[in-house]
Amino acid sequence: MPDEVSVLAQRLLGSRPDRIVPVGGGGNNRIYRVDTVDGPVALKGYRVDDGDDRDRLGQEWAALTLISPRLPDSVPRPIARDRTSGWAAYEWIAGDKVETVSDSDIDAAVAFVRNLQTLRNEPGAADLRLASEACLSMTELSTQIGRRLGRLAGIEPIEPFLAEIRKTFAALAGDGPELPADRRILSPSDFGFHNALRRADGRLVFLDFEYFGWDDPAKLASDTHWHPGMALGPSQRARFAAGLESVFGADPGYRERLRSYRPLIGLRWCLILLNEFLPAGLARRRHAGQAEDVEAARNRQLAKARALYSEVIQGL
Repeated sequence: MPDEVSVLAQRLLGSRPDRIVPVGGGGNNRIYRVDTVDGPVALKGYRVDDGDDRDRLGQEWAALTLISPRLPDSVPRPIARDRTSGWAAYEWIAGDKVETVSDSDIDAAVAFVRNLQTLRNEPGAADLRLASEACLSMTELSTQIGRRLGRLAGIEPIEPFLAEIRKTFAALAGDGPELPADRRILSPSDFGFHNALRRADGRLVFLDFEYFGWDDPAKLASDTHWHPGMALGPSQRARFAAGLESVFGADPGYRERLRSYRPLIGLRWCLILLNEFLPAGLARRRHAGQAEDVEAARNRQLAKARALYSEVIQGL
């Protein structure tokens, strides 16, 4: 049992834990199951990178504080946090990874997004920040992609691939006005079945709200279309897209923005997959306890990025 984690758990929970077990975390955090006299708790440690001003703990805590009492059993309940150390305790969700996605799972995910929008006028909702890397205009989206290309520029193993992306990006980039506040949505941001658990009764619980906040619904729909962790087939993608359109279709500009955003956000995901070629990307994986060989991780991510790029090109 790591002494540091034991001390943190005792500070957050008010009693010494019986047992601490590391469990799989994401690329930015560490997660432990902490067994206490009152039952298990999830302990989560958030990484903070130099030059990154995102408050992942604060954003997730605010999101779950808003959602959990109003949409019970759909997300973990927040229990305690320590902003100084960057750790928080949440309800432990007993469940399995979502290995096979059914139509009813897609409908449940769409229903969760729909129900989130009923919270937009609840106390605290207006104070939430924008989602991480929110895209409220074509201008902002193009700027974000340009920044990612700039950070990766000159890295020899991927430079030929980046040249292909730059050419496509130049043909698709553009500008436009910012989306008004009344047409923005509460977005889980990094949303999908890769961030969900299935309870024994089949119900889904959605996890990881570090990037939650206000955003364009076309951004959310584009992300769920391309996210590498989703692994949906064409008919499932179509069902998800149709479900989100049933939620957001009343927005008069939604379809047009979706057509413009989708290929660009596909390119953006290609670049996100290449983060392992940056020092900060590897540091995040090591923080999360992912010990994969560096060269193997980079080769795997490059192959994924190339495959995704081919899909983006085919859809143009």
